[in-house]
Amino acid sequence: MEVAAPRIALSDPDLLNHQRWVNKYLEDMNRRLPPGGTLTVHVATAAGRKARIMAGWPRPLNTFIYAGDYLVHRVWPKLPGLRTLYFALTKGRSRVMSEMEVIGRLYACGFQLLDSTSAGGGLRLLVEKTGEPAFDPHATYGPLIRLRRVGKGGAMITVYKFRTMSPYSEFIQAYIHERNGYDGEGGYKDDTRITTVGAFMRRYWLDELPMVWNLLKGDLKLFGVRPVSRPYFEMFPPAFQEYRKRFLPGLIPPIVVDRPDTFEDIWLSERKYLEAYEKAPLRTDLRYCWKAVYNIVVRRVRSS
Repeated sequence: MEVAAPRIALSDPDLLNHQRWVNKYLEDMNRRLPPGGTLTVHVATAAGRKARIMAGWPRPLNTFIYAGDYLVHRVWPKLPGLRTLYFALTKGRSRVMSEMEVIGRLYACGFQLLDSTSAGGGLRLLVEKTGEPAFDPHATYGPLIRLRRVGKGGAMITVYKFRTMSPYSEFIQAYIHERNGYDGEGGYKDDTRITTVGAFMRRYWLDELPMVWNLLKGDLKLFGVRPVSRPYFEMFPPAFQEYRKRFLPGLIPPIVVDRPDTFEDIWLSERKYLEAYEKAPLRTDLRYCWKAVYNIVVRRVRSS
């Protein structure tokens, strides 16, 4: 007879939104569970909150009320230097989180999503312990984010961007990849991690502006293979990993020119560029840059 894995249920009145330290709470739940143990979490989502506000007030008053609520509960807690004041005033009660942020936090804390159902105007998530928490103090949360990426020689570099995705989205890249697949522009189809403001910034490459600092520092060049995270880098074939390490990454990647459809097409696109660059660096970069500018301006290829 098969014995079910231990399960901890979070009661409905005790929403995850009311935990002062969400990740510390989830990390504690992770420690209490054996591998394969499950946890049920009930959370009120930002989308549900917006729907209640928009339905609860007449137009156009509801738009102004929601805008104020968004600034107070979504923007203020993420501003460096001011978030401490926000949590001192609210005691962490009624924290507003999107569905993707919640899932990202769960994955960051060593869980994997098994099931998601609507419940009481929110979501009930069933997750399984699959590993230990990441304990990442630099997870993407504020408006300006620091990302650890593989640079030339395999050394880790820090690149800067404006955040365009929900917080902790980097922890669910594999989840989105498996669920949605690629969109032909180096990203994923229907990527619900991308915020409304983030989609606008990506359309006009505004999120990449802080990376100019990386250009000035010499971490990147204008055109080259994209600086990627260690887990993403390790998805490449081993031989290509070693070859790729020989080159400085770039701000504008070859996928903007080739627009690959699959993961294999992405690294083949990069290899094609690097082989051409190795033979004729200046001519190759001029040719690729011209095509990239055309795709960005005329075909409106977004940043990724």
